[in-house]
Amino acid sequence: MAQVKTCSPTCQSFKCAKNAAVYRRDGIWCRWTEEMCNVANCTYAICVKRRLLPRGVCGETIKRKTVEKQPEEVIGPTIKLRGRALRKIGEKEVF
Repeated sequence: MAQVKTCSPTCQSFKCAKNAAVYRRDGIWCRWTEEMCNVANCTYAICVKRRLLPRGVCGETIKRKTVEKQPEEVIGPTIKLRGRALRKIGEKEVF
């Protein structure tokens, strides 16, 4: 997780929901709070690509972890049917 980066207001995908972000010489200024824009603590910070995670972490810099399940876990227990469902499917047990 050494490559995890925080989102910054200079990103092209960043958007302020209140339209309060103003670009100045020293950085991005928030007119709503009258201080520098802090993506981690702002409730109005939005990512156009929907990749903004809690604490201002950019989701595009995180690698996904995939977990392979065993076939027994995927199938699960059988379900016994009665009545209308049994007549439609025609089997007493469905996996």
